[in-house]
Amino acid sequence: MAVRRSRPSLCISVDIGADGPIPGPYSMPGLGAAVAGVQDAEGFTAADPEARTFSREPLPISDDFVPEALAVNGLDRERLRTEGLDPALALGRFAHWVREVSEGAQPVMCGYPASYDWTFLYWYLIRSTGESPFGHSGRLDMETLYATKAGVPLRTVAKRSMPTELLPRRRHTHHALDDAVEQAELFAHLMAWQGPVSPR
Repeated sequence: MAVRRSRPSLCISVDIGADGPIPGPYSMPGLGAAVAGVQDAEGFTAADPEARTFSREPLPISDDFVPEALAVNGLDRERLRTEGLDPALALGRFAHWVREVSEGAQPVMCGYPASYDWTFLYWYLIRSTGESPFGHSGRLDMETLYATKAGVPLRTVAKRSMPTELLPRRRHTHHALDDAVEQAELFAHLMAWQGPVSPR
């Protein structure tokens, strides 16, 4: 009986800029993505995170926002009211980009942390396009990946506690595309990392 080989996973780092804690009442006016690499039966092959990227700024979907959230990501809601892209168009283009770059592979959304970004991304995809190119659960959390490899409790994970060789060289700017690229670099480091060296 022939063994059916599974398709490789195309790991896509995604970062969103939001103006509140949950989608619906609040908006996702920033979306950035970068291809981090491919995982198959042979292992993980990192990609140049700046080679294949996506970035859009969707129009806000409500008048509600949390000022502190906007202060973090620096998004200008007044500018986006006139310059932002219709969410259906923005997410439709994103879904098309994901399918294009992942041809022959299964796309997996990677985030740090994935839970927050995935919540907004999946909600927007379903609301705007009716489906998700990642399916309903195609996401990987980098915090969980590190906690598992490092053998530490999940809630203790923070970038400042990680070994320096894992940290990206790029700055964390809170701009969605910049941060997606930075996170793609972190993801590649995490996938290659064997875990902490045990003392002899």
